[in-house]
Amino acid sequence: MLRKTVTIESLLERQRGTLPDTFGVRPLAITEGRMAMEMTVAPWMVAPNGFLHAATQVLLADTCAGYATLAHLPEGAKGFTTLELKSNFLGTATEGVLSVEAVAEHLGRTSQVWSATVVDAKGRRLSLFRCSQIILW
Repeated sequence: MLRKTVTIESLLERQRGTLPDTFGVRPLAITEGRMAMEMTVAPWMVAPNGFLHAATQVLLADTCAGYATLAHLPEGAKGFTTLELKSNFLGTATEGVLSVEAVAEHLGRTSQVWSATVVDAKGRRLSLFRCSQIILW
């Protein structure tokens, strides 16, 4: 169940001064079983090979899934931590806005599983991401 106390504003406040804030991650929407975000690619996010660093896409997808987990914690849970994550890269970008949507695959009392897809401004899929979260009590 979606926690009403987790809002776009509360997530922006929570991320102030953290890695997602440094990368300019912008939460857009939280609904039951879903979360959407975006981020603008900056030149410093590019790897020495001239393409977007893989960690940038992982940061965006993992932050989206993490905020989604936070918004869907069971009543009484104290928090969560990531057990496992995986990303398949299908493309890259060197500029523009990247978007991601995380979708709940499993929302349990002891674990959650989220899938996320990162796309560029043209809607091309750049990566497929999945993570497992352990609920902390």
